[in-house]
Amino acid sequence: MNKHPCRVLAALVLLVLLAGCGGSASAQDQPKLILRYAENQPENYPTTRAARYFAELVEQRTQGNIRVRVYADGELGDESSVLEQVQFGGIDIARTSLGAMVVKCPDLSVLQLPYLYEDSDQMWRVLDGDIGASFLTVTRRDGIVGLSWFDAGARSFYTCEPIQTLGDFKGLRIRVQENETIGEIVKALGAIPEQIAYNDVYSAIMSGKVDGAENNWPSYASTGHYEGAPYVYLDEHTRVPEMQIMSTVAVDAVIAVNPDYYTILCQCAKESALYERELWAETEEKAREEMLEKGVVVTVPTEADAAEMRQLMAVIYENLTEEELEIVNKIRES
Repeated sequence: MNKHPCRVLAALVLLVLLAGCGGSASAQDQPKLILRYAENQPENYPTTRAARYFAELVEQRTQGNIRVRVYADGELGDESSVLEQVQFGGIDIARTSLGAMVVKCPDLSVLQLPYLYEDSDQMWRVLDGDIGASFLTVTRRDGIVGLSWFDAGARSFYTCEPIQTLGDFKGLRIRVQENETIGEIVKALGAIPEQIAYNDVYSAIMSGKVDGAENNWPSYASTGHYEGAPYVYLDEHTRVPEMQIMSTVAVDAVIAVNPDYYTILCQCAKESALYERELWAETEEKAREEMLEKGVVVTVPTEADAAEMRQLMAVIYENLTEEELEIVNKIRES
């Protein structure tokens, strides 16, 4: 039996007071705004890791007043669904492919033209300069603000049967993103474009619904597409960057908390983009090596086929407006 009931009572009172103080401090630590970030790639993918880095930077630099919750692996929906939700403020921030963005904002389509850049260095000179900055703002009228550019490498074709010459493309059903330009690239080769959602491509390849697709090395490896389409035709027909985007509804919400926070958030987006590019370079090389180890067969186009391919793509440039041609000329002079 306890001989000091007063001490016990005092201890209990102290615990209650401490708990009360703890509850008060916890309430003060709550963020003033929580933003939802949608990402359709798995956890260890470069864009997902960059998204989480972005979230860390935002929390640190707003002293915890704004927090970003990243939902990876398509948890909030496919790209098309996510874009619609971003437009109307249902999702605050997302990383999306330019191919998907073009459906909402056709002005961006010029950036995914085939053989637009000589190499990746030229692409980053363009996107990190005035041209890239102007393209980040053209989406605002659609309820979306562009924050920064992510790397997504060069895209090449991969098929269920080997492609030795350009003539082998004729009649093949090739999965493409849901936008017109990539479809035109496939048509120029005599193949048939099939618009299929990203998450459904694996089953389409394995079931024979399509004869192949086109994408970059990390996507090809992480999705398992190589299991049904082990032949890569390394033509690198496009270098299509990706975008970090934000709903204008979310922009207004951030500014309402503190006008300076939006500037901070934009800077965090740019820093996370530089981080993503480093991760991308490492992941791309690792994915290429992994695919070769798994027996993927790579065919590099001959100089003659590469020249013919560029010539076939010229028809796409013939359909550009004067304004688009002016942008293309500025890019090629960069």
